[in-house]
Amino acid sequence: MNGIGTFHHVGVACRSLDREVAAYAALGYAREGAEFDDPGNGIRGVFLAGPGPRIELVVDCPGQHVVEPWLRRGSAMYHVAFEVDELGPAMDALRRATAKLVVRPRPAVAFAGRHISFLMLRNRMLVELIARS
Repeated sequence: MNGIGTFHHVGVACRSLDREVAAYAALGYAREGAEFDDPGNGIRGVFLAGPGPRIELVVDCPGQHVVEPWLRRGSAMYHVAFEVDELGPAMDALRRATAKLVVRPRPAVAFAGRHISFLMLRNRMLVELIARS
């Protein structure tokens, strides 16, 4: 496989968006747009831009447990995301490389309703695919 798309962001699980925004500010990061609520995917978040890769800070919506399992295991960085022209072919390429489908394609508030999907690589890295349109 020769790449699946364009790198978009690193997803970071946290319990407090404000606390994490302040911590990343020390590294030169700042909010990139407004916070978003996505109850359909069980998360709230905000993107940060700075001197390195874009970061998406994510917390659970009340009553949801999307990122909490990652935090309990001591993992903050829990996914890498790539924009792809089409989800189907990118998902197929990752599955041929033995990735397992974790979340079927569905719309995401953070991307204005564009569809996303998550697959888990053999090394337990979660990969988010984001449809370009």
